[in-house]
Amino acid sequence: MILRGNIYSKTLEMETGITVVTSNKIIEEGKYKVAYLLHGLCGRNGDLADYTMLPVFANNYNIIFIMPEVARSFYTDMKYGLKYFSYITEELPIICKSIFNISSKREDTIIMGASMGGYGALKSALSKPEQYGYCCAFSSPCLYLKEALEMQRMYGHTEEFKQTYGEQMINDFHAIFGSELKWDSRYEIMELAKKINHKKTKPIIYATCGTKDYLREDNIRFREEMKMLDFDFIFEEWEGNHDWYFFNESIKRALKKTYLR
Repeated sequence: MILRGNIYSKTLEMETGITVVTSNKIIEEGKYKVAYLLHGLCGRNGDLADYTMLPVFANNYNIIFIMPEVARSFYTDMKYGLKYFSYITEELPIICKSIFNISSKREDTIIMGASMGGYGALKSALSKPEQYGYCCAFSSPCLYLKEALEMQRMYGHTEEFKQTYGEQMINDFHAIFGSELKWDSRYEIMELAKKINHKKTKPIIYATCGTKDYLREDNIRFREEMKMLDFDFIFEEWEGNHDWYFFNESIKRALKKTYLR
């Protein structure tokens, strides 16, 4: 079953779009597992339901996929904008648990995302490890955000930089991080991972990237640095691009690597 609509968010102070894909199987005892599935930079809340096999996966695993809307916020409480990180990690789970028969157990809770959503999933799970048992990140950008912000501070005014990254992305970063593009360790994936490295409660992380993806270099660097930490971390790559074919296969593999462990 695919449900599409709007919910009112007190955090965002407005209605916001949401798509939910549920299993067609009725659970007589217990609750459904839940996956918060996060969209990419140019996407919307429903595109992963439209372009992947989520209904099949929902039935196979008795899982409910929750897909929120966050615009181009990089799942951050924006400097000049809305508090999307707080909405995703705090308010949204409360709303969904009050409506759907989903489990509150961290071992039944997964957060996953593609592209910008991969960054959002990693940031959420590493910031709130007590909340998410699993984190799956596909073709994630901004794994080294500090370097990206520094690059924009230095070259953001040049035509070459604008042509490469687009003026909209430059404006997005100013809206998210402020006109000074101030770095904060709360936004840096490896800083968050190191902060909880010695804690007992950590999410199991599954990450993927295609061999032809333009983000592959950073993802391979991320893989090597995560190997140095004490995480249950799996990284897989295979031939593929930054596209729906790869994201669909990533979701399929992610569910096998997490819920079928």
